[in-house]
Amino acid sequence: ESGSLGGRIAYLLRTQIMAKVSHIIDLHTGAVHRFNLPQIRAELKNPETVRMAEAFGAPIIINSGLREGSLRAYADSLDIPVITFEGGEALRFDEVVISSGAKGVIRVMRELDMVPAKKGPKAPRKRSETAANSQWVRAEIDGIMRPVARLGQKVRKGQRLAMVADPFGETEVAITSPCSGIVICVNNLPLVNEGEAIYHIARFDELGEAEKVMDYFMSSFENERAEDPVVPVHPWDELQK
Repeated sequence: ESGSLGGRIAYLLRTQIMAKVSHIIDLHTGAVHRFNLPQIRAELKNPETVRMAEAFGAPIIINSGLREGSLRAYADSLDIPVITFEGGEALRFDEVVISSGAKGVIRVMRELDMVPAKKGPKAPRKRSETAANSQWVRAEIDGIMRPVARLGQKVRKGQRLAMVADPFGETEVAITSPCSGIVICVNNLPLVNEGEAIYHIARFDELGEAEKVMDYFMSSFENERAEDPVVPVHPWDELQK
């Protein structure tokens, strides 16, 4: 109550908000210069949490354990179901991510009977795919990164994700995927340090189905753009050229 700024915010959140709620949706962007695919993170042991995660309608759900001291862990200790939506990049607005997040929140509210059943966006025709786990891929040397794989792309184990070269071009190292999966986060900085996280890969038991969900997710937003030509160009478009 009288500690640091972070401590005071946590105190107010705990006493004024979390003490009065039945469900929580925690909204996050990626880190600075790291762009996240729209995704839901949740510990899927609680059936009510699963219900919320599936109702949200993000293309991917990641079964993510609780970290001590986190909002999700504290909510779990109070038996409050909580899901975390992650998407986009810090300090940037992104049309696809904002639309995905806003629609997802309304879908969950509708599932919980907080809004009329006929109001808001429809549920996606393709259900979310749940990742078994995920793995970060890190730079092996300092240097300049040239990305090859794009956000949302299906990759196979051993497939090239990027090239990293030293500033003088004397050494160039191929960064390959340690597993098959879907790219759910990309580091957008061209300069990387050894050990720095540059790609995040989600693994699936049914990778083919996950790829179909991603194709549907992207095509649904392409259809929206066709109807609304003022929507700005999305950074993913540049990666796909």
